[in-house]
Amino acid sequence: MKEIAFSQMWYWLLLMAVACYFIGCFNFAVLIAKFKHKDVHKIGSGNPGTMNMSREFGLKIGFLNFVLDVCKGGLPAVVSYLVFRNYLFAGTSVVVSDFTRYFCGVFVIIGHIWPVTMRFRGGKGIASSLGLFWFSLSCENPWYVLAGLAAFFAILGYIIVTEWGSMGSLLGVTGFSIWQAVIFFLRYEETLANGWAIGCFLCLLALNFLTWFAHRKNLVRLFAGEEHHTSVRKLSHGKRGMKNM
Repeated sequence: MKEIAFSQMWYWLLLMAVACYFIGCFNFAVLIAKFKHKDVHKIGSGNPGTMNMSREFGLKIGFLNFVLDVCKGGLPAVVSYLVFRNYLFAGTSVVVSDFTRYFCGVFVIIGHIWPVTMRFRGGKGIASSLGLFWFSLSCENPWYVLAGLAAFFAILGYIIVTEWGSMGSLLGVTGFSIWQAVIFFLRYEETLANGWAIGCFLCLLALNFLTWFAHRKNLVRLFAGEEHHTSVRKLSHGKRGMKNM
């Protein structure tokens, strides 16, 4: 492992922050809706995300949007891992890519939720956050690809049974972050007071804060018993199917 000092990479962090923010600003729901001659902000809930796309166009389009957002969240982290996996922060045992993967992810999610290109009216960051964790964990261990896939099915199962889409999504993000936090804790148990190790945990905390904050209105409605149920059966038929049911 090579060592790298902050003075040697601060500009890399700045470049990653800016690039990842603008990657996050690119919204696939807006693009897909335009192909359908629709304005995603004027249909359904107005949210440019997977759930609203599924309600309007059906599960196939919703799933396509979900996959694209998953890749948007995950690919920058993978690139960061490939670039910095063989480096340690100078004077520490902290692998640079452990920090940069989630540092990149935080700025992708910020760009997704508050995109300057759409007057800061973005999505809620769930699919991109899940993609970030799935791709990042899979860098740790190839077997985590299957474990992450199983986690996706568990989240879907929870949503199907409870019909609480927002809560299921948020619990999924939190579950993935706890999984990664445990790995970081075991890896850096003897150096948890190190600033870069703390930075890794702060990035995980920030991702949870961003996604939960973006869902604050959903949570208020949920606790008030006013949140709309998410029926996967109805979503499979899109807007027309929902009207007929």
